[in-house]
Amino acid sequence: MSVKGLDHVNIIAEDLDATARFYGDLLDLRRGETPGTAMGFKGAWLHDTSGKPIIHLMGWNDDRHADLDRGSATGSIDHVALACEDFAGTVARCEALGVEHRVNDRKYGDLRQVFVRDPNNVMLELNFAGD
Repeated sequence: MSVKGLDHVNIIAEDLDATARFYGDLLDLRRGETPGTAMGFKGAWLHDTSGKPIIHLMGWNDDRHADLDRGSATGSIDHVALACEDFAGTVARCEALGVEHRVNDRKYGDLRQVFVRDPNNVMLELNFAGD
């Protein structure tokens, strides 16, 4: 077996609609339905501009997530890094939407970064190579 890449990230969303809206407004991810909807589970897929689902949102479920501390840090996962384009546009969008962000303009190499937290306290590292 060999791993070929990361397929998607799953995020438990306290407020599913607000979380989907955050990712749509800031990162242009498009909301789609998840197969679990037919079984009564609240959730959504967030698709990139090519239609690939990259973030799977799960609505909070008291039975399934009872052992988790709502609104706490995200356990052993420190952050999720996404390869992005349009550094300046993303910074401008953060400012227009009032999204707190931190910019890391690296002194060496061609990588620029923007760090933001989603509504569920998940840290996102937005990477812009050569941008």
